[in-house]
Amino acid sequence: MSESDPAKHQAAWTAAALVESGMVVGLGSGTTASLTIRLLGDRRLAEGLEFVGVPTSGATEELARSLAIPLRELDEVAFLDLNLDGADEVDSQFRMIKGRGGALLREKIVVSTARRKVTIITAEKRVERLGATMPLPIEVSLFGLKHTQAKLAQLGASTSIRTQSDGRLYLTDGGNGIIDCRFAESDDPEGLDLRLRQVAGVLDTGFFFGLCDLLVVGHTDRVELFEAPARG
Repeated sequence: MSESDPAKHQAAWTAAALVESGMVVGLGSGTTASLTIRLLGDRRLAEGLEFVGVPTSGATEELARSLAIPLRELDEVAFLDLNLDGADEVDSQFRMIKGRGGALLREKIVVSTARRKVTIITAEKRVERLGATMPLPIEVSLFGLKHTQAKLAQLGASTSIRTQSDGRLYLTDGGNGIIDCRFAESDDPEGLDLRLRQVAGVLDTGFFFGLCDLLVVGHTDRVELFEAPARG
């Protein structure tokens, strides 16, 4: 799906419209987030919108700088007013899988500091079961990589160490690897997440729980907004 996709553009524009002058905004990674960032750049030029961005990846930082969006490191701010990011899958309980773009650990750290967490998707990314359409990315230490892969397989995963198009090992911005895992159907992603985190070598998983307040769903002719239930 390209950035010119009308459903994606509908969702991205709706999300970009949530930013107000004076805000500190988390800027996510991936194609939907990139389109949203470009639209924020347009708003800066057209409206004089003034905000500060906190990028979740090197690619996001490079894009934002090309649009003259002022940036800060996460540790330079006390909190984020708003976080804008996409997702690879979202279920009816607002649980998500993220990380196809490889920035899952940094994305999770950034979004966890936001007062309002906005997820931007197109309709086909809403699923009945997490893992239905894509594998679960797991960020892992490079040390003992194949041993970690074997331990994940013992938990029932079909595993693949992520590589680049030229066959070289894929590295995250933090210098870690990613193992993409497919599991048999499970009704307990929280339990699976807990078991995965207990594997030595696993740094984080692509499961995102309790990290979406507003879901923006783009269609070709409209946008739907879904507020997550208040968390206790």
